[in-house]
This record gives sequence, structure tokens and C-alpha cells, in this order.
Amino acid sequence: MRNLYILSLIILFTFTSCEEVIDLDLDESEPRLVIDASMLWYVGTPGNNQQIKLSETIGFYEEGIEPVTDAEVIIETGSGEEFIFTHQENGIYQNSDFIPEFDENYTLEISYNDELYTATSSFVPVAGIDYIEQNDEGGFTREDLEVEVFFTDPAGEDNFYLFSFSNITTSKFSLEIYKDEFTDGNQVSSSYSNEDLAAENEIHITMEGISEPFYNYLFILRSQGGNNGGGPFQSQPATVKGNIVNQTNPENYPFGYFRLSEVDSTTYIVL
Repeated sequence: MRNLYILSLIILFTFTSCEEVIDLDLDESEPRLVIDASMLWYVGTPGNNQQIKLSETIGFYEEGIEPVTDAEVIIETGSGEEFIFTHQENGIYQNSDFIPEFDENYTLEISYNDELYTATSSFVPVAGIDYIEQNDEGGFTREDLEVEVFFTDPAGEDNFYLFSFSNITTSKFSLEIYKDEFTDGNQVSSSYSNEDLAAENEIHITMEGISEPFYNYLFILRSQGGNNGGGPFQSQPATVKGNIVNQTNPENYPFGYFRLSEVDSTTYIVL
């Protein structure tokens, strides 16, 4: 009986221990500025309406975002023309008179908390979507539905692309990056497939032309956020810095990227 009593205590302790909530005492750093400055120029549109999102990092146990509402945001061209972005709501700054042009340098300037953040970039053209095909031999098992987007890569130049596949029906989202290192000048494709893809799903597809530095930035982010699963002994990922620099205090660097992309888009209904 005594052995049974001890065994019962051990079992009780085990289950109690499993349910105990442990709050780790994590070091907290000062909030950093987070900048989402993607200027997207959709094919066939003037590209006048653009927006930039600003927020601050928050603590590990906090939820939501901390929008920045009192910054000054300007994009200036190489010829000195300025586009002022005004705050609307929830850290979103907008400009409805933006003028996108290829072969023009654009400089982003953000003044916040008496510090100046800047970055310079230019628009990257996109090859454009040729057509879309569907097959029933996609995915890892070669038994899933697959949507394949074909495009013709321009010959004799280095090109980099970002594809997004947004399944409006299931609210699933996927990103793919591509470079033409081995397919220069050919007609190639990017595909989307998962086990939940089904007939009548509505897929919104975008294809963006991106720069090589932004491709490398996304490649590192994808590598760090892959399917490794983590674990208590896995080395922590390094901080991935974008192209935006704090000119006033370089040590207080922001997160995010300033980039300008031409975009082709379409919607496909799975058959």
C-alpha cells in the first residue's frame, strides 16, 4: 500500500508539473522602428497611390503591434521632387500623388524621435505573367493539385522575382523567390501547391520584379524561418538588417526594407 501511495504521488506531481506555467525572465531591449516601405507599381495602373507602414517592436509576451503615428515620411527623387506621406491610421502613411518612373533614384527619409532614417532605391521592372496551367501531379507526393505560373525571362540580364499566392478561399498565403541564374532568357515557371488546394479555390497571384539585394534579404529570412523546427540547443538566428540606415544613431538600426517593384497580378480559379 505504501508503494502504491508513493506511485500515486509521483503521478500527481508529474501531471501537476506538466501544467505549470513558467514565465522566462527575458532581457528587454529598447523598441526599434519597423519600416514596411514597399512601393508597388501594378502593370496597367498609374501607381500614384502608395503607402508606408511604421511600427515599433514589442516585448516577447506582448501581442499585436505598436503603430508609429508621429513620424515625418518623405520620398525624394534624384531631381529633388518630394512626395510627402501623411499619417492616416494605425501607423499607415499614404501619398496619392506619387509618380513612379524607371531609371529614377528614390530616397526615403523618415524622421522619428529626433533621428533620421534613410534608404535609396529604384524601380525594378517585371517580366510579366504569360499564362497559367494546372495539373494533378504536384506537391511532394506528386498527387496534389498544382497551379503553375509561366513567364518569359528577359535574356542577357540578371533578374530576380517575388511570387505571392494568396488562396482567398482558404485564407492561406505562400511566397516564392526566384532568380534566373540558370534560366536566363527562357520561359520558366513558379508553382503553388498544397494538400488543401481544391477545385473552385480562388487564388490571387502576384509577380514582382525585385533587386538582387532584396532577393538576398528574403533568402536569409526564409533560411532562418524554415522548417528546422528549432529546439533548446539550436543556435539563435542572426539579426537580418535591411537597407534602411539610421543616419543619426547607426547603432539604433531599424527593421524593414525600402524597395520599389513593378508588379503583374491575376486571379485564377482552380478547376
